Amino acid sequence: MLLSPVLVTILITGLAASTPREIAFSRLLPAAPALAAALWPVLPTVLLGTFCLLVMIGLGFVYSDLGTPYTAAAIGAVTLAAAYASHLRLQREETLFQVRLVADAAQKVLLRPLPHRIRSIEIESLYLAAQEQARIGGDFYEAADTPYGVRLLIGDVRGKGLSAVGAASAVINCFRENAYDQPDLTAVIRRLQITVSRYSAGVPADDRTEHFATALIAEIPHGGKHVRILNCGHPPPVFLRGGEVQVLEPTLTSTPLNLSALLGDHYYVDTAAFAPGDQMLLYTDGVTETRDRAGEFFPLADWARQHHREPPRELLDRLHADLFHYARGRLDDDIAALAVRCRHTGVPEQ
Repeated sequence: MLLSPVLVTILITGLAASTPREIAFSRLLPAAPALAAALWPVLPTVLLGTFCLLVMIGLGFVYSDLGTPYTAAAIGAVTLAAAYASHLRLQREETLFQVRLVADAAQKVLLRPLPHRIRSIEIESLYLAAQEQARIGGDFYEAADTPYGVRLLIGDVRGKGLSAVGAASAVINCFRENAYDQPDLTAVIRRLQITVSRYSAGVPADDRTEHFATALIAEIPHGGKHVRILNCGHPPPVFLRGGEVQVLEPTLTSTPLNLSALLGDHYYVDTAAFAPGDQMLLYTDGVTETRDRAGEFFPLADWARQHHREPPRELLDRLHADLFHYARGRLDDDIAALAVRCRHTGVPEQ
């Protein structure tokens, strides 16, 4: 790709020298510095334009009726314009690089790397942005080792852009503080509810409709063989137990964050077995709403049955690859996922 301006120059020069002058391939020489502007810095672009100008002058000595002055003038004008365009491109690339550095730093604050293991619980995470250049979005997750057990959070703020990122950041910071202090999941989710409501009240009115979120909190007691789950309108977790796959739908519906004024303040906790060797997959709706070319949704439960033996990291890597393959390389929504496994007691570190 980087050598393509040189190859274009050589091709045009060869054609101009080997074909009848009536065809006048030499008039295409201005295309070479124009192409270089998209790939090269300023100085190489100017040097290539100068070389094309010398080639045109040389051809003019051989073929006097090529219209050399007009083509040479065109090469000079295009070279100057290409040099300026190259300068602007480099400035924009530098600006984009700085923006990406800021976005990467923001992602590390918002979605900081989770510990791979908390006591006997293995945790692996996955985040995929729908937009190729994006670093952060409205999907979020967190894990905390609390006096009440390992607590996990995953959720999805409605909407996109900085507004959704701000709401997600507020939820995560609230969870990080209250997961250690609140004795039960209902108390934690009420604090998250208040936080999102206060955040929504502090933004312009035309953005407030986007500030509600689905969320799921899971609590795995230390030494326990079960997990408590409070699901506020979020996709249900998938449990992998040996060859069995269970999708744990909530017994009763809990209110999504910031919708209590409309739907009431209702929260219910379900309990499921979570013995050593069991694995739990938490995810956002970007996973199950991924579509193939025919418009069919990604069959997560069937997929999990085929990969239930894989450990958390390999499971998420496989999910990543299969989602891209299923969607033909293009995602329509952000995706976040957590793979959590209860280790057998006495299993050595890997």
